[in-house]
Amino acid sequence: MSLTFPLTRNAQPKTADQVASVLADPGFGTYFTDHMAVATWTADEGWSGSEIRPYGPFQIDPAGAVLHYAQEIFEGLKAYRHADGSIHLFRPEANARRLQTSAARMMLPGLEVEDFLTAVTELVRADAHWVPEPEGEKSLYLRPFMFADEVFLGVRAAQRVTFSVIASPAGPYFAGGVKPVDIWVTDSYARAGAGGTGSAKCGGNYAASLIAQYEGYQHGCSQVLFIEATGKDRVEELGGMNVFLVTADGTLITPALTGTILEGVTRSSVLTLAAELGLDTDERQVHPDELFSGIREGRIVEAFSCGTAAVVTPIGSFRTVEGEWRLPENGLPHTMAIRNAILDIQYGRVPDTRGWMRRVV
Repeated sequence: MSLTFPLTRNAQPKTADQVASVLADPGFGTYFTDHMAVATWTADEGWSGSEIRPYGPFQIDPAGAVLHYAQEIFEGLKAYRHADGSIHLFRPEANARRLQTSAARMMLPGLEVEDFLTAVTELVRADAHWVPEPEGEKSLYLRPFMFADEVFLGVRAAQRVTFSVIASPAGPYFAGGVKPVDIWVTDSYARAGAGGTGSAKCGGNYAASLIAQYEGYQHGCSQVLFIEATGKDRVEELGGMNVFLVTADGTLITPALTGTILEGVTRSSVLTLAAELGLDTDERQVHPDELFSGIREGRIVEAFSCGTAAVVTPIGSFRTVEGEWRLPENGLPHTMAIRNAILDIQYGRVPDTRGWMRRVV
């Protein structure tokens, strides 16, 4: 039976003036809307108790399984307001399927795609006034997540799990305009290994990336690119984004999905759009020497990362303890064409010919 998410309205919602103040300068992940979606799973009863209820804390017992064994997963997607006032989600079915993949890897219960879509849709409808106007690339960021909250100390799959969706208004990732960023490259730390959880969107992967990311900060970089740490022969991904390289002959290269790399929804969208923008695509293993020599010898002329938050982020250079490999300042024609193509679809500035947008309001 499909889940429904009936609404219990917040008795003390933010005022219109408070919402307007937040939407004027929302930042990212700082403010949250008046409601959240919640459902509970138990081994005996399956999913139940689904509802949209006032945003507020969860009560977790000190022996809650997630606190000890990190059995949790999450997703990230956005709701976009179009010029006519309607509100749309971008490829939410892909996020729903990826949550299922993550759940299977982390021994959490599966959530049907339609139930995921209902939870997200009903939350957006309840808090539609929190979706910003489309100017300046503002949106409403949605964070579905699932965690084990059984009160039990023991290494096994939890028999009680909570699913929830919360929402947070998001401002433009590049408030001062799109600018290339510098990337720290590490082969000392691993975000995820073969047979591990790299293809699951779970918090442990991100926690594992932090030490390398902060090392990058110390070297003036804003993100970190991981080289597979054992053989040191494979470019993987950034701490929270997939990476692409553009060659002088018009080929778009990205590391193949090997089980250690997250299958990004934006990554998939970029690959689909590339052919229409005059690029060949090549998903394969990329050796670090190919990256560095390609930049040095002019074969690689652009690079960018991609993800839900920033969409597409141009890369200005890659840095290691041995030096810096800086890409040419060429106006980023392919990077910006891809970025604009995705944004135009998300904000309804061009027809959605692929059925990627799902109208919810």
